Amino acid sequence: MNRIGWLAAAAMPLVLAGCNDRHAEIGQPLAKPGRSAIAVLHNATGAEIGRATASEVEGGLRVTLETHGLTPGYHGAHIHTVGRCDPPGFDSAGGHWNPLAAHHGTLNSAGPHMGDLPNLIVSTDGRATFGVNIPGATIDGLLDADGSAIVVHAGRDDMMSDPAGNSGPRIACGVFQAS
Repeated sequence: MNRIGWLAAAAMPLVLAGCNDRHAEIGQPLAKPGRSAIAVLHNATGAEIGRATASEVEGGLRVTLETHGLTPGYHGAHIHTVGRCDPPGFDSAGGHWNPLAAHHGTLNSAGPHMGDLPNLIVSTDGRATFGVNIPGATIDGLLDADGSAIVVHAGRDDMMSDPAGNSGPRIACGVFQAS
């Protein structure tokens, strides 16, 4: 092997290690080939206001949410245990997705529910986005016999109080469907 070929072969593991470190730096596990599900969110009048995607990643699910047309400020967002979104109150979505019987909230020492997500921070133009990893979650769990839904609430989630962090009424909902 010539000198340039040897240098290239020797450097490749370092280049690949650097790529792996980069993913770790931004907090996203390396994606494995996997399945995904999409939920189109609607408000109580039926208008489409956003989309959520859940994708299998190494060790769990990556959930992203993009919305528009919401009031500025903080809004609780959660994955709920039933794949139904009957307006206007979206009560048909059931409670939070909680297969491990935990308490609500990332600040609760006995929490969180698997369906507890960060607060959605809506800008003055009514738009918001976030992405979060849910360790241990699976597409099979998300798309079980009665499915699941993603719900946005009117107010801020305090990340501690059962059952929904005092986040107020449900104002938007979308049912996850395999994609």
